[in-house]
Amino acid sequence: MDPLIKAAAQALAAGDPLGALKRVALRGDAPALALRGIAMAQLGDFIRAKALVRSAARAFGSKQAVARARCVVAEAEIALASRDLAWPAKALGAARATLEAHGDRANAAHAGYLEVRRLVLIGHIDEAERMLGTFDSAPLPPVLRAAHQLMVASIALRRLQVNKARAAFTRARHAARAAEIPALIAEVESASNTLNVPAARLIERGEQRLLLLDEVEALLMSNAFVVDACRNVVQKSGTAVSLARRPVLFNLAYQLAEAWPADVSRDTLIARAFRTKDADDSHRARLRVEIGRLRTVLGTLADISATPRGFALAPRDGQEVRVLARPVDETHAAMLALLADGESWSSSALALALGASQRTVQRTLDSLAAVGKAQSFGRGRARRWMAPPASGFATTLLLPSPVTLN
Repeated sequence: MDPLIKAAAQALAAGDPLGALKRVALRGDAPALALRGIAMAQLGDFIRAKALVRSAARAFGSKQAVARARCVVAEAEIALASRDLAWPAKALGAARATLEAHGDRANAAHAGYLEVRRLVLIGHIDEAERMLGTFDSAPLPPVLRAAHQLMVASIALRRLQVNKARAAFTRARHAARAAEIPALIAEVESASNTLNVPAARLIERGEQRLLLLDEVEALLMSNAFVVDACRNVVQKSGTAVSLARRPVLFNLAYQLAEAWPADVSRDTLIARAFRTKDADDSHRARLRVEIGRLRTVLGTLADISATPRGFALAPRDGQEVRVLARPVDETHAAMLALLADGESWSSSALALALGASQRTVQRTLDSLAAVGKAQSFGRGRARRWMAPPASGFATTLLLPSPVTLN
């Protein structure tokens, strides 16, 4: 191998993009173009990085299948870092198969981890977990062992398996230190800090306090009747009823749980559920209908009793009622949780991750930008969005994918 190419590759592997560029910045051959692209990606210039890696793939030609496959993997990583989630996943899968067929196990594993990361970002947690379960990270270099454990921890956090996530972070920390890459060590430390900051608010008999993720897990696994405003779910003893697609019913359940054991007046329920200040007979009739629907949905979990002035929640078996609320009240919490991950997102990627239309996402972004909660840079297809990190709070429960119980 060319000594300069080898030295540049070693610099990149050690997390030194400037050292790599010093060796290949003026070269235009295929290996140099690929290394320059990876270096620019590490420096955050994703547009230039993508162009360089594509040029390298063309320069390698069809006869150098392994080198071209490595370029595809590099381009996929650049797309993932720039939160361009619409890149063709099939191309990455084909590149991974090529690398495996030619014995390049490390780069094939790296391609697999990129596929898992994309699935996690778009909320396909079951598929990501199945795929990750097929990987054996033991024989891989430390940097890939750290990547594996970060993916294990990420999936465990989405499922609120806190002990599993904590153990994975510990293994990731050991692997990152063995790799001796400062950026990787910092990434692991930042990710593991999720366990040490508040993730939700507990509302109980009119009082509130912040909960860590392990406290949230314990609450959801208890026998308490929980109205979970982070996911719009009502649950008790492992039985969950999702009201994510029935916002009026969840609104009513939330109000009744927040006031428990007291009742809530009809006028208050109407004002908050139907967003009207002037209640009339039609609103009262609709309230009776929606309360009846909520009784049916809750089934054996709880009943809703009528009182002289309104309605009151009555859990079966006399359980305590808890409300699990977001750490901060925000209408567009899921989008802000995505934007706060430190990367720049395209509106199309946000639409894919949230399962919403791009038009809806763009309107929301514009409204967030108008109040200073999000900012954009670039124009046209290159426009990207970011938001300040959610200081002092974990965003795990705000992310759009559902969290399932053990």
